[in-house]
Amino acid sequence: VNQLVVGSDGTVYSASDDETVGIWSGEDGAHLHTLEGHTQSVWCLAVGLDGTVYSGSDDTTIRVWTHGGWGGPRLKRILEGHTDPVLSLALSNDDKMYSASA
Repeated sequence: VNQLVVGSDGTVYSASDDETVGIWSGEDGAHLHTLEGHTQSVWCLAVGLDGTVYSGSDDTTIRVWTHGGWGGPRLKRILEGHTDPVLSLALSNDDKMYSASA
């Protein structure tokens, strides 16, 4: 696990070397979902107030995942443009996303 983030509702998100984002219940630790799509290690996460998940990876992309409702989170878009691994993500108070790579 490279990073843990706790959402505003208490849900826990994990960024992992296995190229996935894990989603866990903050109440009992139960595994809820696994987000798959990155092609290399996931280093960083940010979670918006509306539950949107942003994941940054060694594959130089940021993936944006929607809450998804009953079907679980779904990939909304892939943000490309970094030429190095995405190592840090942050959200401002109005949910603007910032990223850094090295």
